[in-house]
Amino acid sequence: MRVALFRTTSEKDEHNDSGSVLVLVVHHIATDGWSMGLLWRDLSTAYEARAAGRAPDWTPLPVQYIDYTLWQRDLLGDFSDPDSLLNRQVTYWREALTDAPQELEFPTDRPRPAISSHESGIARIEVPSDVHVGLARIARERGVTMFMLLQAAVATLLFRLGSGEDIPIGTPIAGRTDEALHDLVGFFINTIVLRTDLSGDPSFIELLRRVRSRGLKAFDNQDVPFERLVEELAPERSMGRHPLFQVMLNVERFTRTETVGLAGAMGAPGSAGTPAAKFDLDFGFAEELEADGRPAGLAGNIVYARDLFDEPS
Repeated sequence: MRVALFRTTSEKDEHNDSGSVLVLVVHHIATDGWSMGLLWRDLSTAYEARAAGRAPDWTPLPVQYIDYTLWQRDLLGDFSDPDSLLNRQVTYWREALTDAPQELEFPTDRPRPAISSHESGIARIEVPSDVHVGLARIARERGVTMFMLLQAAVATLLFRLGSGEDIPIGTPIAGRTDEALHDLVGFFINTIVLRTDLSGDPSFIELLRRVRSRGLKAFDNQDVPFERLVEELAPERSMGRHPLFQVMLNVERFTRTETVGLAGAMGAPGSAGTPAAKFDLDFGFAEELEADGRPAGLAGNIVYARDLFDEPS
């Protein structure tokens, strides 16, 4: 973690009245998306207290990150033990991903290179609030999450682009399975693979049922680290593509009233630089909610590999 306070050259600027900018940079190895909200909250609490001339009144956390790492090691157990959670979950994934496509096919502007450059481009996504309201209604009626609905939509898109009936999609998962971890800053994210079955020309409602059924089973087996899963399943490796899946989907939600409570200052989160293209396509949705919980629209990006796609595509 690096923190720096910069004094701008002018007395005032468009950001605040003091002519100063505070920059907080945190490496992804030490934090995740969930943690950023906690950092904003804690920074706001500390700022408010210091501005009033007192120290922040912190409530001690029940656990620290080292407690989590030891707990996870104990939870997973040893792979040599056939009854260990690690062994059982690897067995599940071995069956769930049997004969899954090693590489998704879809129209590209160029052939896949032997070695990926990881250069990326970004295409913006905007879904208006009225469409978001309709999506939320369908999700509620069918007993699925917004993530499951968007997974089905992305899989349908890939199917129509010629990717076949068996669509593996990767997704990050929060990994905070215990309530004691909810207020803890750290890196808890794992990656799982969700296989979407579009065989038999299903209706979208039937596809939602399939996505929900497989998704719930996958979430029940989320603890095995992805890198260990790749090691155990030993898919055909390539320097030109990601193993087990090449399309990523991530869905977050936030309330429009969420802000950084720095009196007299403005604050906003962001990523440093352009993200690398870790996948062929990386769909990222942010589900916006009004203060009363009403859907306010979906915004996001598709990060695409420039090795394969030009911006118009």
